[in-house]
Amino acid sequence: MSDAPRGEAATEQDLHRAKPSPQARFSPIWIVPIVAMLIGVWLVYDNYRSRGPQVTLVMANAEGIEAGSTLIKTRNVQVGRVERVNLSEDLSTAVITARMSPDTEAMLVEDSRFWVVKPRVGREGISGLGTVLSGAFIQLEPGGSEVTSREFRVSDQPPVAPAGAAGLRINLVSQLGNSLRVGDPVTYQGYTVGRVEDATFDAQTRRMQHRIFIEAPYDTLVTDSTRFWSASGIDLRLDSEGFRVNVESFEALLGGGVTFGVPEDLPLGSPVEPDVTFNLYPDEDSARQGTFNRYLEYVLMVDDSVRGLSRGAPVEFRGVRIGTVAAVPWNFNAPQPEGRTGFSIPVLIRIEPQRLGIENQDVDLAEWRERFDRLFGAGLRASLKSGNLLTGALFVDLNFNSDLAGQHVAETFAEKSVFPTVAGGFALIEAQVTDLLAKLNALEIEPLLAGLDRNLASSEAMLGEVRELSTSLQGMLDDPGTREVPANLNATLAELRETLQGLSPGSTAYQELTGAVERLDRLMRDLQPVARTLSENPRALLFESLETEDPMPRAPR
Repeated sequence: MSDAPRGEAATEQDLHRAKPSPQARFSPIWIVPIVAMLIGVWLVYDNYRSRGPQVTLVMANAEGIEAGSTLIKTRNVQVGRVERVNLSEDLSTAVITARMSPDTEAMLVEDSRFWVVKPRVGREGISGLGTVLSGAFIQLEPGGSEVTSREFRVSDQPPVAPAGAAGLRINLVSQLGNSLRVGDPVTYQGYTVGRVEDATFDAQTRRMQHRIFIEAPYDTLVTDSTRFWSASGIDLRLDSEGFRVNVESFEALLGGGVTFGVPEDLPLGSPVEPDVTFNLYPDEDSARQGTFNRYLEYVLMVDDSVRGLSRGAPVEFRGVRIGTVAAVPWNFNAPQPEGRTGFSIPVLIRIEPQRLGIENQDVDLAEWRERFDRLFGAGLRASLKSGNLLTGALFVDLNFNSDLAGQHVAETFAEKSVFPTVAGGFALIEAQVTDLLAKLNALEIEPLLAGLDRNLASSEAMLGEVRELSTSLQGMLDDPGTREVPANLNATLAELRETLQGLSPGSTAYQELTGAVERLDRLMRDLQPVARTLSENPRALLFESLETEDPMPRAPR
């Protein structure tokens, strides 16, 4: 019995010895995985803490964008990377998910702008050549807003002006024909002062909406009197006012643009607020015409041809432009005024007193209409005249005709007053030619023709006589004796020359002649006393002595 309890006690002792103690339960081998786990947790936390914000970029197409390789830069410094490129749910756009750097939190505001930088060839030159080898990247331009955003739209074109740039943004409204493209220059007197930022077409109004940015300090040039018009680069015009050439900047010459200015007839005006809207005119003349917003409308009833007269042609008074042709023809199907037997072509004109340097507030249209009514009674009439012989362009000329004073009768056409007209230009020349032909027809042609016949007969007889005289003269010239006359004459001249040479001072004949003249001179001197004596007493020729008495004649015994 003693053996059994001893064995049981031994067994319990062995079991007690085999059970591990609490200090021996943690094995040192567990230290390695625990440290590795802690390092992994730290790496995950550090990676999460070092990760920047995630943004969503939307663009029309993802050309040149690759997930994992396309970078996002600011001032050529990497600030993010594209992680995924997907399509939107409606498949209309590309959705790009990008991870930004941790320090870009302040850049991601609602007015920040993104665009794709890639090689471009435009009017401004070649840009983005550095991306040929490295590939395209997305450029970020931080905004100035305080509102945070995580979704942005990526533009395919770089912005015209940087965010926060000093300047003025205004809107332009124009017809579709005057449409502009983003990036087109805005010039002032040929100098680029801004760019076109946006251009959209409004289908409801059928007009182009343009948004332009003008840099400071040139934004002060825009006032409420400013007019904007399209700059086509080079403008060639040949009209009734002559030949004109207008050249803008070289950039506008290549792609067009916008230019602006204040017409000479208007004051400079006051500065405008941002986002104000202006009209965009097709050219400078249209812009200047838009300043004359107070005018009188009259209708010309033209009996002559209006070929060469176009809309926009000037209306002048003695060379000074005071209006514009508004429509040719105008309201063509309206009935003619009463009392007119023929059919006249209606032309609508505008009399614009503002062209005479009158301010808008000083134009009293009622007073001007009364003034023109008085001038009509004084003989003021309108006529069409040629302004350019090359193109045949016509203009409306106003002038007084004293023969028509007091003969004006007021007329209306389509509820507008009729401006009295007279024939002018080619019609006047045609009338003068017609009068000349009528006078020629009234002349007695038969007596004139009979006289011409007699004159022609006399002329023929004279021509016959001249022909006979020419024949006789030709026969005399052909006579051999006549041909010898020059030779004989030459011989005579030679003999005369020899004779004259014999009478020269050194010749014998000349010396003999000189001696004879000298002897004759001495003889004449010797004869002078004799001649004097005879002159005083003629009887000395018969009597030897002058003292004897005169003999008495006696008869012979």
